[in-house]
Amino acid sequence: MAYDSTKISSERQSRTWKDLNLNFSKNPVTGDITKLSGTEAVKRSVRNLIQTNHYEKPFHPEIGSGIRDLLFEPATPLTEIFLAKKIEETLVIFEPRVRLIQVAVTAQPDENSYRVWIEFYVVNHPTPVIIDTFLERLR
Repeated sequence: MAYDSTKISSERQSRTWKDLNLNFSKNPVTGDITKLSGTEAVKRSVRNLIQTNHYEKPFHPEIGSGIRDLLFEPATPLTEIFLAKKIEETLVIFEPRVRLIQVAVTAQPDENSYRVWIEFYVVNHPTPVIIDTFLERLR
């Protein structure tokens, strides 16, 4: 039996990741909420997972990072390690589109914040993606 190469290549299509833009900006043509796609959608999902605490998502209390509790601990190297490990665990468990390379956390005690640097690959995307963000304690 001979295989038709055009049929095989048409069956293998890469996925396009899509998500809502949480800025809720309107599409000027359709009037709908704009969508994020590709790596931007995955980056938004990673940020949301990190900032979500356990029991915040209805019917899924297990989803979340639980790092909010660590933000109120003293800014020590041990707290940086704990934050990095919590972020790594959260992404490995709850975000299958991400292939994690590195998570680095640096305390900035004068600003009462932590700088978080996450480097990862998105499935079906050849270049690494970097998220550089800050986590702050808010009361």
